[in-house]
Amino acid sequence: MAQRKLVERELTPEGPKRKGGVSRRRRSVTVNVGESPLGWLHAHGHLEDRLFDAGERLRADYERSQLGPNVTMRWDPVRVKSTGDAGLTPTERQIAAKDRFDGALQQAGKGLQDILWRVVCGGETLPVAEKALAWPARSGKLVLKLALDRVADFYRIT
Repeated sequence: MAQRKLVERELTPEGPKRKGGVSRRRRSVTVNVGESPLGWLHAHGHLEDRLFDAGERLRADYERSQLGPNVTMRWDPVRVKSTGDAGLTPTERQIAAKDRFDGALQQAGKGLQDILWRVVCGGETLPVAEKALAWPARSGKLVLKLALDRVADFYRIT
């Protein structure tokens, strides 16, 4: 589980200004920046366990397949003994994770892959992902749930 790192964030002003052009009082909220957007949705009751587990499996396969951006120097520790994926070399485990990741995205479907990747793998919050995809506000949660349901079927999570 990620370490808690609480910071104070200012909320963006929403809605019209008060009479006379005076803006509303500024508000702030405490945010745990160590928590993933998927973890936040699950912790606040917006995702059931099955969908959260599917998202975590997808993120794990994304990270194991090393699809994220890399620097030229590798700082990974040298591993002597492997415990998972019996009998596979590190390269074979990476390829297997990439195959699972690609299969899960394909199962989600063409229209659902964008929000799935942005929130689960890219770590974007739903409002940021909705804005980047030019979607209406508060539409991403429903689409993300549909995508995660299909991914859960792919991973055979009940």
